Amino acid sequence: MQSSIFTRRRLLQAGSLGALNMALPGMVAARVDANQGLRGIAAERSCIFILLCGGPSHLDTWDLKPEAPEGIRGPYRPVQTAVPGMRISELHTRLPALTRHICLIRSMTHVGNISNHFDAMHHCLSGQAGAPADAPYLGSIVSRARPSRGNIPSYVWLIRCVGDPVFCAPNIGSGGHLGAQYMPLFVGNAANHPAMPTFRAPDELQAAVEPERLQGRRRLLNAVTSTENAGGWLDLQQRAFDLTSGRGGREVFDLEREPRTVRDRYGMHPLGQNLLLARRLVESGVGFVTVNGWTGQAPNGGGGPPASSWDMHGGEMGMGNAFGTGSHGMGHCLPRLDEALSALLIDLEERGLLERTLVVVSGEFGRTPNINALGTANPGRQHWPTCYSAMLAGGGIRGGMVYGESDRIAAYVKDRPVRPQDLGATIFHSLGIPLDQRLGRDGFTRPVSIGQPIMEMFG
Repeated sequence: MQSSIFTRRRLLQAGSLGALNMALPGMVAARVDANQGLRGIAAERSCIFILLCGGPSHLDTWDLKPEAPEGIRGPYRPVQTAVPGMRISELHTRLPALTRHICLIRSMTHVGNISNHFDAMHHCLSGQAGAPADAPYLGSIVSRARPSRGNIPSYVWLIRCVGDPVFCAPNIGSGGHLGAQYMPLFVGNAANHPAMPTFRAPDELQAAVEPERLQGRRRLLNAVTSTENAGGWLDLQQRAFDLTSGRGGREVFDLEREPRTVRDRYGMHPLGQNLLLARRLVESGVGFVTVNGWTGQAPNGGGGPPASSWDMHGGEMGMGNAFGTGSHGMGHCLPRLDEALSALLIDLEERGLLERTLVVVSGEFGRTPNINALGTANPGRQHWPTCYSAMLAGGGIRGGMVYGESDRIAAYVKDRPVRPQDLGATIFHSLGIPLDQRLGRDGFTRPVSIGQPIMEMFG
């Protein structure tokens, strides 16, 4: 009889864990040990990684070359920022005043000709060059090495691959060699994003049964669980219930709780509201949030599917004028990024969160110096992996600086190259994760990173 009771108890307890770990990817904030109970490490710092899917043109955003010949220089003027010598596109109207927070990298480069979205994202998101096929991505590594504590996921991805699957790196939803338990919780899509009045929290956070039945199950679990030898089971059960009914679950995704003035400051478009949601997530304890840089459809349309705002080929691929105001035009996308990113930095600073939140903004590569279809109605630029730009802010990063330099036409790195593994190592260093920490399963482990953190960026 005792054996039967024990088995029933353990089955019920395991059922609650199943609701926690299987229904909610990324929820690996703790594990149970028969002797030690619940164990977890509260992340002191979090990361918001804004992925500008498609590869923005560095020559038209953060590394303008106004002295370059026609056909290479773009149509925009560089404007001076609050940091002497740091000039960025005139389409940025708010960010120039906030560059004291920003480290601008102008020497990002891929190792080898990684010129398609699929491979470039795989290297960028895994934080390593020559990434093996089963490489986990930055958020999965953080989820494994620095799990969040409490009833909140460790790793969240805001809008997964909107539209064309060519922009989906292979291990976004797998966790790589670390396993599926370290994949992110995906939130939103083109038909359900937080700029829409009908936006709802992920299905994984919706209770499987009515509240009354859920409470009944909770009472049953309490009745069969001994508090003397339950160890960490009770804590995990509590978190499972809280995810579907408490403040740490669905309420985090309820942007109606934010003042309208705050929502408007971020911009009522997918990127703006996703960055506001990202702030709410890291404030709640999420360790890593990846935000798809989709800016939404332009009022006048003007080009291809909403898979990627930043894949600005121009008319060659039916995407309209790369320098226009259509959905794949710099005149539409960059002002929205400026609005949303500046609001995020201000919000994090005002809430005392900027020091403990690393903000990274990058595409998977840059764009060719040469403008294709120059002189036509729909010019654009092609993929270019050998030189591009990125921005970092917060998380201990020393703002107000430019790191690295490109050549006179931004085709190649001239000084201090930054490879994907170096950016990854810099992120892990900011988050306090030892680079030589070995992660894996089934006795097979690999170090967190083989890159070199850029220590000049910290101060």
